[in-house]
Amino acid sequence: MTKHTRRQWVFSVVYLIWVLLIFWAVQSWTATPAIKDVPYSQFVSEVQAGHLDEVRITTTQFVGREKPPQKGKTAPWIAADRLPNIDETSVIQQLEAHGVKFSGRIQTSSVWWQLFIWFGPMLLLLAFYGYGMWRMRKGAGPLNFGRNRAKIYDRSTQFETTFDDVAGEDEAKAELMEIIDFLRNPQKYQRLGGRIPRGVLLVGPPGTGKTMLARAVSGEAHVPFFSMSGSEFVEMFVGVGAARVRDLFEQGKQKAPCIMFIDELEAIGKTRALGPSAVFAHDEREQTLNQLLVEMDGFDSSKGVIIIAATNTPEVLDPALTRAGRFDRQIVVDRPDIKGREEILKVHTRRLRLAADADLAVIAGRTPGMVGADLANIVNEAALRAARRGAEAIGMRDFEEAVDRVTLGFEQRTRLMSQADKQRVAWHEAGHALVALSLPHADAVHRVSIIPRSIGALGHTLQLPTDEKYILTQPELEDRVAVMLGGRAAEAIEYGGVVSTGASDDLEKATELARQMVMRFGMSPRLGQLAYGRLMTNRYLPMPFAPEERNYSERTAEAIDDEIRSLMDRQYERVHHLLEDRRDQLERIVGELIRKETLERGELEALVAQPTAGVAGPIGSRSI
Repeated sequence: MTKHTRRQWVFSVVYLIWVLLIFWAVQSWTATPAIKDVPYSQFVSEVQAGHLDEVRITTTQFVGREKPPQKGKTAPWIAADRLPNIDETSVIQQLEAHGVKFSGRIQTSSVWWQLFIWFGPMLLLLAFYGYGMWRMRKGAGPLNFGRNRAKIYDRSTQFETTFDDVAGEDEAKAELMEIIDFLRNPQKYQRLGGRIPRGVLLVGPPGTGKTMLARAVSGEAHVPFFSMSGSEFVEMFVGVGAARVRDLFEQGKQKAPCIMFIDELEAIGKTRALGPSAVFAHDEREQTLNQLLVEMDGFDSSKGVIIIAATNTPEVLDPALTRAGRFDRQIVVDRPDIKGREEILKVHTRRLRLAADADLAVIAGRTPGMVGADLANIVNEAALRAARRGAEAIGMRDFEEAVDRVTLGFEQRTRLMSQADKQRVAWHEAGHALVALSLPHADAVHRVSIIPRSIGALGHTLQLPTDEKYILTQPELEDRVAVMLGGRAAEAIEYGGVVSTGASDDLEKATELARQMVMRFGMSPRLGQLAYGRLMTNRYLPMPFAPEERNYSERTAEAIDDEIRSLMDRQYERVHHLLEDRRDQLERIVGELIRKETLERGELEALVAQPTAGVAGPIGSRSI
């Protein structure tokens, strides 16, 4: 707790005690003696017996003080409610006969109490308002809406993040080294009149480490780091976002050199192309964006204040935000390759105890397309699994299970499946595996299993690419479609053409890939080298089922459908003939799957390598 925060807490406690003392004083001032309520008959009996010393008659009660039992003692008071429509002359006569002093009055509140009731709440509100205004003048507080809420990290309060903590993004780190060099040696660039970029925009999919990269720049340069999310600028009060932007830049100038990081920039930086009169316009967000643009134009980057922002959707940002002079430089933080994934795994496991058989290179090969956050989750799952089984170190089996758990879900061995369903699933998965082993351009089969998973799959065939591929040829894409259709073809062969719903996901993915080949990749001789339709998607976040803008005629649409159908039919016939020729190998795989439930690559290759009549040549050496 800082000194300023402690002072605020002390003031709040003193203020609360002061309010409680005022209430206690008023209550004591206006309090009446303790009075005991008694029935009307008992009160009359006390009057007749002469036990009362004084009686006060109000509009609703008789209140009497009993004679003190001893001198110096406080006499108790009793009270009785008056009965309606009863003649009380006899009671008055009894009081006169016993010499009791009595008086009457109309019950009203005291003047001071009435003044307190009227002016007390007002004074309390004024005091609360004055306290809030004082807090606003002094600095940050719950009533200071215009104060920015950026988290400030420096060397004294936060363990520094450096480039040693960030792996798999060598290109992005190389581009950021210039920013670090400027923050360390600004005279080197100012001597020749150079100007460092005012803003750096980190672009990439979620989980690739954009925030960590920004903090690593701060750690490498040894400068303060302001971190704030774009959504924290905008509140329900108009003008709060603009005020927070002004305050953030003011604090940044005071702590220069420093780095100001804005995460999720699209929250305040969306394009204003619709105009201020559009139905879906957001005035508060636009005011915040306008203030951000003004502040970026108004500050001098030579002072050592660098703005770094991160976004997943750069295409929705306003053009005025990404023009030269504001966010001058865009750095793509892409998904890591296999080498980058291995480096990321080393970073996340350097404080863990690994077994001798733990091979991070194999795990990196098993996780294509995963980002740093996914790999950190896999390492954590592996550590938890090793702890659950009481191991002394994290072994390869823990990493393997962690990858399966993240990508495929939990194993559901307790799910009851009939023998017929289990056998059909085995034929389906064996069809996928055998086709993948047989085709020359298919990815290598790592494992095939008929154990149900929590994602809804009754079995799976796991393929792993041997190399990182950035370009795919037409034969490779056709082999992928063929592997997806292998399960349906195997079912049709075994059950005489009677198929099931188990291939629904395979058909959906194969159809989408075939559509991409025809409409996007120009792989249809009939339709030519043209691209049909325009995907409404983000090039940094590929979406396989993104909506498209149609730019072709109905006649062309029919031709597209015919070409997709023709491509799918050709691949299905190809796979059907392949599996019929290798029926013996298919049956051996099915038998072992039913017996063991899971087969690894070595077991599959051993089963397929056994000689089979009518099949010539080694598997994978011929085109089918």
